[in-house]
Amino acid sequence: MRYRPTALGYVDLDASTALAWDRAQVQRLARHLGYLVVWPDLSSVLPLFDQVRAADVDAVVMPGPHHLGPIELNRVMDVADVETVLPRLSFARWSLVRPGQ
Repeated sequence: MRYRPTALGYVDLDASTALAWDRAQVQRLARHLGYLVVWPDLSSVLPLFDQVRAADVDAVVMPGPHHLGPIELNRVMDVADVETVLPRLSFARWSLVRPGQ
């Protein structure tokens, strides 16, 4: 990870009705939480999980939970926290230490 907390801004183009607005809201929340925002390569064919892992970020910030399906959310939470703008939700990454170990 980087010296400064970094977040991947993510907006699903199929779920967004106002792309510029969604990107601005993601940027605003990330800045409020203290993250430097990087954006994924729009031409990439990699799944979001692989992009998050390759970007080596602390969190993924997106406009809402409908921008990511439950299976992909589960995969992303293996490597990063997930924050949503509206509704304002936080999903902490899964712990590496399991209870009873």
